[in-house]
Amino acid sequence: MVESKIVRNERYGQDFYGMTVDCPNQARMGQFYMLRAWGSYPVLSRPISVFDSDGKTVSFLYKVVGKGTEVFAGLKAGDGVTLRGPLGNSFPEVGGKVALVGGGVGIAPLFLAAKQLRVACPGCRLDLYLGFSDQALLTDEYQRVADSVVIDVGGFITDKVDPSGYDHLLTCGPEVMMRALYGKCEGANAEKVYVSMESRMACGVGACLTCSRKTVGGNKKVCKDGPVFKGKEVFGL
Repeated sequence: MVESKIVRNERYGQDFYGMTVDCPNQARMGQFYMLRAWGSYPVLSRPISVFDSDGKTVSFLYKVVGKGTEVFAGLKAGDGVTLRGPLGNSFPEVGGKVALVGGGVGIAPLFLAAKQLRVACPGCRLDLYLGFSDQALLTDEYQRVADSVVIDVGGFITDKVDPSGYDHLLTCGPEVMMRALYGKCEGANAEKVYVSMESRMACGVGACLTCSRKTVGGNKKVCKDGPVFKGKEVFGL
Protein backbone atom coordinates (compact mmCIF):
# COMPACT_ATOMS: atom_id res chain seq x y z
CA MET A 1 0.00 0.00 0.00
CA VAL A 2 1.18 3.50 -0.85
CA GLU A 3 -0.28 6.67 0.62
CA SER A 4 -0.48 9.34 -2.07
CA LYS A 5 -1.99 12.74 -2.75
CA ILE A 6 -4.51 13.61 -5.42
CA VAL A 7 -3.27 16.09 -8.03
CA ARG A 8 -6.67 16.58 -9.65
CA ASN A 9 -10.07 14.96 -9.63
CA GLU A 10 -12.52 16.34 -12.19
CA ARG A 11 -15.88 15.46 -13.62
CA TYR A 12 -15.90 14.62 -17.34
CA GLY A 13 -19.56 13.85 -17.89
CA GLN A 14 -22.56 12.28 -16.25
CA ASP A 15 -21.11 10.03 -13.51
CA PHE A 16 -17.63 9.93 -15.11
CA TYR A 17 -14.55 11.34 -13.37
CA GLY A 18 -10.82 11.52 -13.96
CA MET A 19 -8.40 11.30 -11.04
CA THR A 20 -4.65 11.91 -11.18
CA VAL A 21 -2.52 10.83 -8.24
CA ASP A 22 1.07 11.74 -7.33
CA CYS A 23 2.62 8.27 -7.40
CA PRO A 24 5.88 7.18 -9.08
CA ASN A 25 5.10 4.09 -11.16
CA GLN A 26 5.90 1.91 -14.12
CA ALA A 27 2.32 1.05 -15.04
CA ARG A 28 1.71 -0.88 -18.24
CA MET A 29 -1.31 -0.76 -20.54
CA GLY A 30 -4.13 -2.85 -19.13
CA GLN A 31 -2.91 -2.95 -15.54
CA PHE A 32 -4.93 -1.69 -12.57
CA TYR A 33 -4.63 -0.46 -8.99
CA MET A 34 -6.62 -1.22 -5.86
CA LEU A 35 -7.70 2.18 -4.48
CA ARG A 36 -9.33 3.32 -1.26
CA ALA A 37 -9.89 6.67 0.43
CA TRP A 38 -11.67 5.60 3.60
CA GLY A 39 -11.13 3.68 6.82
CA SER A 40 -13.06 0.52 7.56
CA TYR A 41 -16.11 1.09 5.36
CA PRO A 42 -16.55 0.19 2.57
CA VAL A 43 -14.62 -2.96 3.47
CA LEU A 44 -13.02 -3.52 0.09
CA SER A 45 -10.72 -1.33 -1.99
CA ARG A 46 -11.85 -0.69 -5.55
CA PRO A 47 -10.03 -2.03 -8.65
CA ILE A 48 -9.57 0.81 -11.17
CA SER A 49 -7.83 0.50 -14.55
CA VAL A 50 -4.92 2.78 -15.35
CA PHE A 51 -5.98 5.46 -17.81
CA ASP A 52 -2.59 7.16 -18.13
CA SER A 53 0.86 7.29 -16.58
CA ASP A 54 3.87 9.52 -17.03
CA GLY A 55 6.07 7.70 -14.52
CA LYS A 56 5.54 10.31 -11.82
CA THR A 57 1.75 10.33 -11.69
CA VAL A 58 -0.94 7.80 -12.49
CA SER A 59 -4.42 8.65 -13.76
CA PHE A 60 -7.73 6.83 -13.54
CA LEU A 61 -11.00 7.19 -15.40
CA TYR A 62 -13.88 5.90 -13.31
CA LYS A 63 -17.66 5.90 -13.18
CA VAL A 64 -19.71 6.42 -10.03
CA VAL A 65 -21.61 3.16 -9.58
CA GLY A 66 -21.57 2.58 -5.81
CA LYS A 67 -20.39 3.78 -2.41
CA GLY A 68 -16.66 3.50 -3.09
CA THR A 69 -16.64 5.43 -6.37
CA GLU A 70 -19.06 7.92 -4.82
CA VAL A 71 -16.41 8.66 -2.19
CA PHE A 72 -13.78 9.06 -4.92
CA ALA A 73 -15.99 11.59 -6.71
CA GLY A 74 -16.05 13.81 -3.63
CA LEU A 75 -12.26 14.02 -3.29
CA LYS A 76 -10.26 17.09 -4.29
CA ALA A 77 -6.65 18.03 -4.98
CA GLY A 78 -4.51 17.48 -1.90
CA ASP A 79 -6.70 14.77 -0.41
CA GLY A 80 -5.11 11.44 0.38
CA VAL A 81 -5.73 8.14 -1.35
CA THR A 82 -4.24 4.70 -0.74
CA LEU A 83 -3.03 2.65 -3.71
CA ARG A 84 -1.75 -0.86 -4.27
CA GLY A 85 -0.32 -1.56 -7.70
CA PRO A 86 0.17 -1.61 -10.54
CA LEU A 87 -1.37 -5.09 -10.56
CA GLY A 88 -2.17 -7.74 -13.14
CA ASN A 89 -0.74 -8.37 -16.57
CA SER A 90 -0.85 -6.04 -19.56
CA PHE A 91 -1.95 -5.95 -23.16
CA PRO A 92 0.74 -7.44 -25.45
CA GLU A 93 2.97 -5.18 -27.52
CA VAL A 94 1.41 -6.13 -30.84
CA GLY A 95 2.20 -4.64 -34.22
CA GLY A 96 0.70 -4.06 -37.64
CA LYS A 97 -2.86 -2.75 -37.83
CA VAL A 98 -4.46 -2.67 -34.39
CA ALA A 99 -8.06 -1.96 -33.40
CA LEU A 100 -8.69 -0.85 -29.81
CA VAL A 101 -12.36 -1.28 -28.97
CA GLY A 102 -13.89 0.09 -25.77
CA GLY A 103 -17.34 0.53 -24.31
CA GLY A 104 -18.34 2.79 -21.41
CA VAL A 105 -15.71 2.97 -18.68
CA GLY A 106 -13.94 0.19 -20.59
CA ILE A 107 -12.41 2.91 -22.76
CA ALA A 108 -10.08 3.74 -19.84
CA PRO A 109 -7.15 1.34 -20.39
CA LEU A 110 -7.17 1.94 -24.14
CA PHE A 111 -5.74 5.44 -23.78
CA LEU A 112 -2.49 4.21 -22.23
CA ALA A 113 -2.54 1.24 -24.60
CA ALA A 114 -2.53 3.54 -27.62
CA LYS A 115 0.25 5.69 -26.13
CA GLN A 116 2.51 2.76 -25.29
CA LEU A 117 1.87 0.92 -28.55
CA ARG A 118 2.84 4.06 -30.45
CA VAL A 119 6.21 4.05 -28.67
CA ALA A 120 6.75 0.30 -29.02
CA CYS A 121 5.73 0.22 -32.68
CA PRO A 122 6.01 3.67 -34.32
CA GLY A 123 4.86 2.34 -37.68
CA CYS A 124 1.71 0.66 -36.41
CA ARG A 125 -1.77 1.69 -37.46
CA LEU A 126 -3.89 2.34 -34.35
CA ASP A 127 -7.65 2.75 -34.74
CA LEU A 128 -9.81 3.44 -31.68
CA TYR A 129 -13.49 2.47 -31.51
CA LEU A 130 -15.29 3.99 -28.53
CA GLY A 131 -18.88 3.25 -27.57
CA PHE A 132 -21.00 5.28 -25.14
CA SER A 133 -24.55 4.87 -23.91
CA ASP A 134 -25.52 8.55 -23.87
CA GLN A 135 -22.56 10.96 -24.12
CA ALA A 136 -19.13 10.78 -25.77
CA LEU A 137 -16.19 11.66 -23.50
CA LEU A 138 -12.57 12.71 -23.98
CA THR A 139 -12.67 12.41 -27.76
CA ASP A 140 -10.01 15.09 -28.26
CA GLU A 141 -7.63 13.27 -25.92
CA TYR A 142 -8.10 9.95 -27.70
CA GLN A 143 -7.62 11.54 -31.11
CA ARG A 144 -4.13 12.62 -30.03
CA VAL A 145 -2.96 9.05 -29.44
CA ALA A 146 -4.50 7.20 -32.41
CA ASP A 147 -4.60 7.35 -36.20
CA SER A 148 -8.39 7.41 -36.17
CA VAL A 149 -11.22 7.45 -33.64
CA VAL A 150 -14.69 6.10 -34.37
CA ILE A 151 -17.42 7.07 -31.89
CA ASP A 152 -20.81 5.48 -31.34
CA VAL A 153 -23.41 6.83 -28.92
CA GLY A 154 -26.41 4.73 -28.02
CA GLY A 155 -25.70 1.90 -30.44
CA PHE A 156 -23.29 -1.00 -30.76
CA ILE A 157 -19.68 -0.01 -31.40
CA THR A 158 -18.86 -3.55 -32.52
CA ASP A 159 -21.06 -3.00 -35.59
CA LYS A 160 -18.49 -0.48 -36.79
CA VAL A 161 -15.50 -2.85 -36.52
CA ASP A 162 -14.43 -5.08 -39.40
CA PRO A 163 -11.99 -7.55 -37.81
CA SER A 164 -10.70 -8.71 -41.20
CA GLY A 165 -8.90 -5.39 -41.57
CA TYR A 166 -6.74 -5.83 -38.47
CA ASP A 167 -3.82 -7.91 -37.31
CA HIS A 168 -4.86 -7.57 -33.66
CA LEU A 169 -7.85 -6.36 -31.66
CA LEU A 170 -7.60 -5.18 -28.04
CA THR A 171 -10.85 -4.63 -26.19
CA CYS A 172 -12.29 -3.65 -22.81
CA GLY A 173 -15.85 -2.97 -21.76
CA PRO A 174 -19.11 -4.79 -21.06
CA GLU A 175 -18.66 -8.54 -21.45
CA VAL A 176 -21.52 -8.73 -23.94
CA MET A 177 -19.68 -6.23 -26.16
CA MET A 178 -16.38 -8.09 -26.00
CA ARG A 179 -18.11 -11.41 -26.64
CA ALA A 180 -19.80 -9.91 -29.70
CA LEU A 181 -16.45 -8.69 -31.02
CA TYR A 182 -14.91 -12.11 -30.45
CA GLY A 183 -17.88 -13.68 -32.25
CA LYS A 184 -17.03 -11.65 -35.35
CA CYS A 185 -13.53 -13.15 -35.26
CA GLU A 186 -14.28 -16.82 -34.62
CA GLY A 187 -12.24 -19.40 -36.46
CA ALA A 188 -8.70 -18.65 -37.55
CA ASN A 189 -9.06 -14.97 -36.64
CA ALA A 190 -10.00 -15.65 -33.01
CA GLU A 191 -6.35 -15.75 -31.95
CA LYS A 192 -5.92 -12.04 -32.64
CA VAL A 193 -8.41 -10.84 -30.00
CA TYR A 194 -7.26 -9.81 -26.50
CA VAL A 195 -9.84 -8.90 -23.86
CA SER A 196 -9.51 -7.05 -20.55
CA MET A 197 -11.97 -8.58 -18.09
CA GLU A 198 -13.73 -6.83 -15.23
CA SER A 199 -14.59 -8.59 -11.98
CA ARG A 200 -15.33 -7.97 -8.32
CA MET A 201 -12.07 -8.20 -6.39
CA ALA A 202 -11.15 -8.33 -2.73
CA CYS A 203 -7.35 -8.60 -2.61
CA GLY A 204 -6.10 -7.88 -6.14
CA VAL A 205 -3.22 -10.36 -5.84
CA GLY A 206 -4.89 -13.75 -6.33
CA ALA A 207 -5.16 -14.84 -2.71
CA CYS A 208 -8.92 -14.65 -2.08
CA LEU A 209 -10.28 -16.30 -5.28
CA THR A 210 -13.13 -13.76 -5.43
CA CYS A 211 -12.45 -13.00 -9.09
CA SER A 212 -12.04 -16.60 -10.33
CA ARG A 213 -13.68 -17.48 -13.62
CA LYS A 214 -13.78 -20.42 -15.98
CA THR A 215 -11.46 -20.45 -18.99
CA VAL A 216 -10.48 -23.08 -21.53
CA GLY A 217 -7.44 -23.75 -19.34
CA GLY A 218 -9.41 -24.15 -16.12
CA ASN A 219 -10.27 -21.59 -13.46
CA LYS A 220 -8.18 -18.43 -13.65
CA LYS A 221 -7.97 -15.35 -11.41
CA VAL A 222 -8.80 -12.13 -13.19
CA CYS A 223 -6.58 -10.08 -10.87
CA LYS A 224 -3.44 -12.22 -11.16
CA ASP A 225 -3.75 -14.28 -14.37
CA GLY A 226 -5.43 -11.30 -16.06
CA PRO A 227 -7.08 -8.95 -16.38
CA VAL A 228 -5.96 -9.39 -20.02
CA PHE A 229 -6.69 -12.74 -21.64
CA LYS A 230 -6.80 -14.02 -25.17
CA GLY A 231 -10.43 -13.84 -26.22
CA LYS A 232 -10.35 -17.55 -27.01
CA GLU A 233 -9.46 -18.33 -23.39
CA VAL A 234 -12.63 -16.84 -21.91
CA PHE A 235 -15.11 -16.97 -24.79
CA GLY A 236 -13.99 -20.20 -26.47
CA LEU A 237 -15.62 -22.50 -23.91
